[in-house]
Amino acid sequence: MTTNEKKKIILITPSKIIAKGLDGILNNYSNFRLEAILSDISRENENVIKNSSVDIIIIDTGLWGYSSRRQLRSMIAEYSNAAVIGINTLSLDEESKKLYDDIFSVYDSPSVIINKLRSANTSDREISENNKNELSLREQDILVCIAKGMLNKEIADKYNLSIHTVITHRKNITRKTGIKTVAGLTVYALLNNLIDPNSIE
Repeated sequence: MTTNEKKKIILITPSKIIAKGLDGILNNYSNFRLEAILSDISRENENVIKNSSVDIIIIDTGLWGYSSRRQLRSMIAEYSNAAVIGINTLSLDEESKKLYDDIFSVYDSPSVIINKLRSANTSDREISENNKNELSLREQDILVCIAKGMLNKEIADKYNLSIHTVITHRKNITRKTGIKTVAGLTVYALLNNLIDPNSIE
């Protein structure tokens, strides 16, 4: 990225106060541009993320419970390699914190917020370059289903995906792991602690 190329940001929050405040902070820094403010993740807004080439996605952590946050993180990983930053509007447990590249508080100073945005975006790019073969959260979910013996249709129904999307994920899992058989993928899932041995039939 050149020095005068702006980092593009999508903000997801229903709070107009947070949106206005963050927009004001970003306007004072010429290397950031707020591309879109989304109030939620409807199908239409999901398409905004899918069709945007952004560097950072900032999410209000108070919007979803843990399972919804995990699904949202998986969805973002499918469409974008943007860094995902949480705005901490409620207390998060340690597992929830792991779903974000970084988190800042609504009480943080503008300089702290800007430093976290710069840092997370840089580390995200380095991680994505170094771990191109690492499975996304959605791929891990699907790998667990495969190891449990679920069919493509069952996986598609479970995650509200098309069968074509499930097949694409399976191809990506095979490409990234180099493993083509269900038995081999099951062993991979076990060795990487993605699945409890007792859950396999």
